[in-house]
Amino acid sequence: MQEEFDCTYLEALAETGENLFHGSILQEELSELSVKRLRKSYDSIQLDRFSSEEIRKSFQLAILKGMKQNIQQNHQMTPDSIGMFMGYLADKFLSGKEIHLLDPAVGTGNLLTTVINHMHNRTIEATGVEIDDILIKLAYINANLQEHPIQFFNQDALEPLFTELADAVICDLPVGYYPNDVRAAEYKLKADEGHAYAHHLFIEQSVNHVKEGGYLFLLVPNGLFESQLAGKLHEYLKEHAIIQGLFQLPLTLFKNEQAAKSILILQKKGENVKPPKEALLVNLPSLSKAQAVDRILTQVNEWIKENK
Repeated sequence: MQEEFDCTYLEALAETGENLFHGSILQEELSELSVKRLRKSYDSIQLDRFSSEEIRKSFQLAILKGMKQNIQQNHQMTPDSIGMFMGYLADKFLSGKEIHLLDPAVGTGNLLTTVINHMHNRTIEATGVEIDDILIKLAYINANLQEHPIQFFNQDALEPLFTELADAVICDLPVGYYPNDVRAAEYKLKADEGHAYAHHLFIEQSVNHVKEGGYLFLLVPNGLFESQLAGKLHEYLKEHAIIQGLFQLPLTLFKNEQAAKSILILQKKGENVKPPKEALLVNLPSLSKAQAVDRILTQVNEWIKENK
């Protein structure tokens, strides 16, 4: 299909995903020979034989192949191990059988669907926002193939969002400067001079679109609270949210120390929302060290029993 349409691998993957979901070949422009070849390969694929997680992983591998062929700054995927751990945390912190999740930087939907697949015995609906056309197309195909009810919005997530308040936000925060100074000026976390930090604005936007008492599970740079604008972020969080936990991820997950990240867990303030006795601060060991990870999970479970 990539050859037929002279397009990128990711664009061809999106078309292929549509065909698999609908169970037919939707592209009328294809040659007769290509149609025969595609039908033969599609007939050998029975999606109902596979779990949502198996489909997600397969689709993820195809996306990663496409990203290697056409590398772009915003075409990066959150590692599986991080997504699975965020899903574990979300499952532990969130109560109730019916959950609405929001990912304001959904990308290909891999992180959001990983979290959904690791939250057990829940009815989950979700909303994803993404500005990149090809990424959001891959995201909605990803969701369709896994049969997840996710609504997608193709827009700048820092513009007004017309979505219902979520029970929780799941997000790998885009890091860097936000170029739209006019829009940034409407945020409390705007910069007094120059461009604001996009990741700061995403935190504020996420707090605005979660219910009182709702949670935010955010993948943040390790230097989040050490930057030039950290003071303003401290003041904002002190007024609007409670820091429930901070999990510093092992450096082995990242190319270098500068790229290292942590999982920040916030809870939006509201009536009857009480802070924990102390925040859950964890320096995660290498995820390949099973015994050390088990000790951390035991620590998390004990902390939740005492504070939730």
